[in-house]
Amino acid sequence: MEALDNEDGSYTIGNNTYVNKAEVFGGYKCGDRGLLLPIISEYTWPLEVRATLYLLGLLYCFLGVAIIADIFMGAIEKITSKTRKVYLTSEKEDEPEVIEVRIWSDTVANLTLMALGSSAPEILLSIIEVIGRNFESGELGPSTIVGSAAFNLFVISAVCVMTIPNGEHRRIKDIKVFAVTAVFSVVAYLWLLIILVASSKDEVEWWEAVVTLLFFPLLVTIAWVAEKNFFGVPNKTDTSKQIELGSFQPGETDKFLRERQYFRDGRLDRDGLVAFIKEVKNYPGLTDEDAAVLAASKLVESQSHSRMWYRVGAVRSMTGGRKTQPQLSYKLKEVYNAMNEHPEAPTVGEVPKVMPHKNAIIDFHSASCAVMENIGKFQVAICRSGRIDSKVSVRVETIDGTATEEQDYVSINQVITFESGEKEKFIDVEIINDNQWEPDEEFFLKLSLLINSEQRQGVQLGRISIMEITILNDDEPGMVMFQKRGFLVKESVGNAVIPVVRKNGADGEITVKWRTIDKSALSGRDFEGGEGLLVFKHTEISQNIEIPIMDDMTPEKDEHFEVELFDPEGGAKLGQINRTAVTITNDDDFNNVLSNMMMLTNANVHALQVHHETYISQIKDALNVNGGDIENATGADYVLHFLTFGWKILFAMVPPPSVLGGWLCFFVSLGAIGFLTAIIGDLASIFGCLVGLKDSVTAITFVALGTSLPDTFASKSAAIQEKYADNAIGNITGSNSVNVFLGLGLPWLMASVYHAINGTKFTVPAGNLGFSVGLFTGLSIATIGVLMLRRVLGVFGKTELGGPTIPKIISGLTYTTQPMMVFAK
Repeated sequence: MEALDNEDGSYTIGNNTYVNKAEVFGGYKCGDRGLLLPIISEYTWPLEVRATLYLLGLLYCFLGVAIIADIFMGAIEKITSKTRKVYLTSEKEDEPEVIEVRIWSDTVANLTLMALGSSAPEILLSIIEVIGRNFESGELGPSTIVGSAAFNLFVISAVCVMTIPNGEHRRIKDIKVFAVTAVFSVVAYLWLLIILVASSKDEVEWWEAVVTLLFFPLLVTIAWVAEKNFFGVPNKTDTSKQIELGSFQPGETDKFLRERQYFRDGRLDRDGLVAFIKEVKNYPGLTDEDAAVLAASKLVESQSHSRMWYRVGAVRSMTGGRKTQPQLSYKLKEVYNAMNEHPEAPTVGEVPKVMPHKNAIIDFHSASCAVMENIGKFQVAICRSGRIDSKVSVRVETIDGTATEEQDYVSINQVITFESGEKEKFIDVEIINDNQWEPDEEFFLKLSLLINSEQRQGVQLGRISIMEITILNDDEPGMVMFQKRGFLVKESVGNAVIPVVRKNGADGEITVKWRTIDKSALSGRDFEGGEGLLVFKHTEISQNIEIPIMDDMTPEKDEHFEVELFDPEGGAKLGQINRTAVTITNDDDFNNVLSNMMMLTNANVHALQVHHETYISQIKDALNVNGGDIENATGADYVLHFLTFGWKILFAMVPPPSVLGGWLCFFVSLGAIGFLTAIIGDLASIFGCLVGLKDSVTAITFVALGTSLPDTFASKSAAIQEKYADNAIGNITGSNSVNVFLGLGLPWLMASVYHAINGTKFTVPAGNLGFSVGLFTGLSIATIGVLMLRRVLGVFGKTELGGPTIPKIISGLTYTTQPMMVFAK
């Protein structure tokens, strides 16, 4: 309860008047600082104990605000995700082309609801402080806004600049919108200086508060005009974003999207999933459930995400909640990385051309070979593909089969190093010859990554990481032939793999040509035929011919084509089976499999959505660590879930966003944030008083840091995962502007009108606040200027984020030193 000083020096609380504060609070330190706290009489406790408890309470309430803000963001996502259908003419007369367009403009949504979502604690803290102080100015709210702005602009920019991997860069795409918000962020603080120092020193008049508040709709309007390019040249269309009317000519949308990506608009459709399944089947050992998880991962990756999505993900990572991205097992991560990064493996979606291959791929040249027992030593080829511009190492070791080490062969356990540019290395394998007759025996060579984590970076094993070596008593070049006279493959198999074997000898290098022959199946329609050359190196006894099978998803009879071997060289001869038939059969159960895959993938994607549809799903997420995904939960998830369990259960009672289009959840969450913010204000004020800090210092350090930390993690994730820098730093200037226009405009308007009615003045001493605002304004102009210089200067890579290593580090360090000047004061 707030106590008021009277002009005669007495002290009034409620309806009672006391001589002085000591009479009311018994002389206990900081007994009059809270609006709602303390709820128990702890004045007699030691100051150290009280300060520690208030600090822990402050930190715990920050977690609570983060969790309710997560729910608040879910409501905003529900509100802003509404779309309307637009019908366009298409080539088919009876089937018009349908695209969906968001009702909410991205810029308007970012500057209104989403900015309010991320800045609600700072805004509400300022409003509550003014009301709690009987419409008198305080230091906590305004200083928190300035501190939060400094942290956002300087620290988050530094993190985003330096967190981009080496060799990559991120540019701001909607530069016109960024320019508008950047100008307004500077104007906002210049206007504060004018109010506090020039126009009406140490006083805020009602018209000044009105102008401050009106800057907000002006900002939204001008930014929206910039986004729509009403007075300029339209920006280039970004196909990763939501399709908007006018981006494509009628009839072209479907064709364009099908050629460029698997999932239209980041949404699951039948044709995209069919293509995806065909690629996944190239990797053996994956179940339908695994494929569905991979498909959900690709869907989430291909969608356009807002800054809100990244902020929710950051909060859930901080609180052990359900993640917004699919959690892949180690096995699936390897498959997913191979599908996206291996230069010769099938790719899921388009890999940007500017991205170099991240890893060197090491494997054997062949999966098997055969050697004479009296060969002594022979060489096995180890190949490198993918990235070859670095030095990498792998371990090669032998494993017993029916042949045993030291009896049949000399064991190997050594490290093979590829220098930069080397694509092939050879390792000597020695066979032990004895005088006793033995049947054919085999042992294995195995590739493995080194234990040292630094030596494992930038290298991965290819498909042939284990090689079988058979010990023979034959020194003939041998014969080459097919394993069987016929093969049966399903239309959806992707690639037909046809083994060619070398028998009755494996001495020397031989080659054999192959070609396809059309029968009822035709090349270019049912399969991709042609000719090729197989190379069997010395001792190798098997190679594969891979022929892509085309899945047209139309009912057809079984069709076949033939593959023929001819023109062997190197002394080899053709065996009895030099021609084989490949029959392509329809997938009778494909529709059932596809339907099951659609349901599994949809279930995985649905589990990743930001908002909940029912109370049951909210409560389930609150009760379980990692949202119920126990398999992928880490130890940190369990600890954070335990710490935040009470908040999660409490806020699970908030109406889900599915009710009334998200608006009920929006207002209930906003009310909860307001209540928690009032508690945080009391905790911060009393803690600062107990340790001897002014409210302005407490606000600009502890409170600003606590409210801005989720935004930091969100911006870092957006910087790494997005193609552009907009979601990482593009919204910082807009958020800083909204903080001033709403966080100071609203409470100052209420207070100035109240004082105008009562014939008094609303006093806001410039003091430390004016100095901090002035210093921040100058530094913000410098920071934005450096960002723009980075965009145009080649030394920085002509990019706002990332670029060359040294300039990137210098920029980051420059940004991080600037808030220290603001905080120091």
